[in-house]
Amino acid sequence: MSDIRTIGILGGGQLGRMLSAAASRLGIRCHIYEPGAAPAGDVAWQVTTAPYEDEAALRAFAQSVDVITYEFENVPTSALDLLETIRPIHPNRRALAVSQDRLSEKTFLNEIGLKTAPFANVEAQADLPAAIAAVGTPAILKTRRMGYDGKGQLRISDPAQAGWTGAPSVLEGFVDFSDEISVIIARAADGQVAAFDPGLNVHRDGILHRTTVPCGLPAALTTDAILMAAKIVNALDYVGVMGVELFLTPSGLIVNEVAPRVHNSGHWTQAGCVVDQFEQHIRAVAGLPLGDGKRHADVVMENLIGDDIDRVPQLLSESGCQLHLYGKGDAKPGRKMGHVNRITGQARTVT
Repeated sequence: MSDIRTIGILGGGQLGRMLSAAASRLGIRCHIYEPGAAPAGDVAWQVTTAPYEDEAALRAFAQSVDVITYEFENVPTSALDLLETIRPIHPNRRALAVSQDRLSEKTFLNEIGLKTAPFANVEAQADLPAAIAAVGTPAILKTRRMGYDGKGQLRISDPAQAGWTGAPSVLEGFVDFSDEISVIIARAADGQVAAFDPGLNVHRDGILHRTTVPCGLPAALTTDAILMAAKIVNALDYVGVMGVELFLTPSGLIVNEVAPRVHNSGHWTQAGCVVDQFEQHIRAVAGLPLGDGKRHADVVMENLIGDDIDRVPQLLSESGCQLHLYGKGDAKPGRKMGHVNRITGQARTVT
């Protein structure tokens, strides 16, 4: 058994909510730290509502838990500096530093021998012409920090009409890819690694719409994807669950981005595996043995975004449909309100 009795989670959104529910099944309590509204508070043991600049609240939070994790990667450095003096943080600070900055992330991936889209650093708007000359067009200009679900991104087709994000950015060349897949992988402190089957992702308006498992790609490619994800977590001495998104190109797989946390494209594991991604993360952070991640069912996960929440009565009547609602208030455009896992068949092969 683990000595961990209480896990602190930075962030109180839907990922924190599902992490808290998974922890409770293992007899572990979760304390949420969230400056704003916290859907996770409905199921967590305790919630602290305070800014990340409140040192007294941060200290009290850290002293009430045994270990700290997070549900999103953009936690202010100053808060992490303080918390780390009191309790261990998993995943570690290096993983956060790499993933918080797109330039750092792509540089790291190239350094460990993994391919990415061509890219160039753009510190200021004056740097943009040289970056376009190096990368070419079409391209996407992305803020180096804080962007997600398509936010902080500008598409550039004509160099003469290039816009500006208003912040230090990275220019990424377009990639000729046929599919996007993601690998949800976990690593324990002792180096044990366990991966779930890769899922095939479809986006709408820059937001994940659907993930399908199995992904339908040849076994050799899915094995390559898992090995690439394993290379990343091992290089970072990672503890916890990571989401790794990859593009399938004519020359093979390249890494799109990594997320040092449980990931939207891993929600299918709730219906397809005995140990889902949320329990796997709790196990890793708490020092418990990892589950094996085997898949027992074929699953399609679909996000419920904005007014999709109006479909709940219909979804509740569907056979083979597992519904997860996040307890949020207003259904705003682009806001993730929940997701559906549909079991489409029994797993025929397990990787």
